[in-house]
Amino acid sequence: MKPSSAPAVARVSHQTDAERLRAYILTLPHVAETMQWGANLVFWCCPKSLGGKMFAVINLDEPTPAELSGRKLRPVASFAAGPAAFAELVEREDIVPAPYLARAHWVAALDWNAFTPAEWQQRLAAAHAVVLAKVPARSRAALASSSHAPAPARKKPVKPCIAQVAHLKGKIDGT
Repeated sequence: MKPSSAPAVARVSHQTDAERLRAYILTLPHVAETMQWGANLVFWCCPKSLGGKMFAVINLDEPTPAELSGRKLRPVASFAAGPAAFAELVEREDIVPAPYLARAHWVAALDWNAFTPAEWQQRLAAAHAVVLAKVPARSRAALASSSHAPAPARKKPVKPCIAQVAHLKGKIDGT
């Protein structure tokens, strides 16, 4: 639960980690990306215009002197963990309840080394799944219809000819 005591100065790979994570997140289905709250990449399940919900945030802001000295916590990324994983994750070193979103079961990583690259992918895929399940059904239906090939044109209902009706009627009557 407590952040590591190592100073946050060694963030040379910050941009590389953020770019790698962004590239992975954008491979998930129905993901939209916005830049909000300064230099924060916000990832949405479904576009906001369709009622999408955010599931991950990557902080691209440069660290402040207070953050560099370790006096202030600075999350590098936050994501929806869901109720089941939330309690487990906040017990880990360098993982804390996400500011402003902890009651929605979000966690914040204070260091890129909080997870291995494979674990980052697994956790973000799980966050995407948790939040996508909460997207309104109407929005999910709009996504499903827009992301697949167009449905084949409906055939006009076939009107049975008189001979077919007579044949079927004869089978029913037993003649």
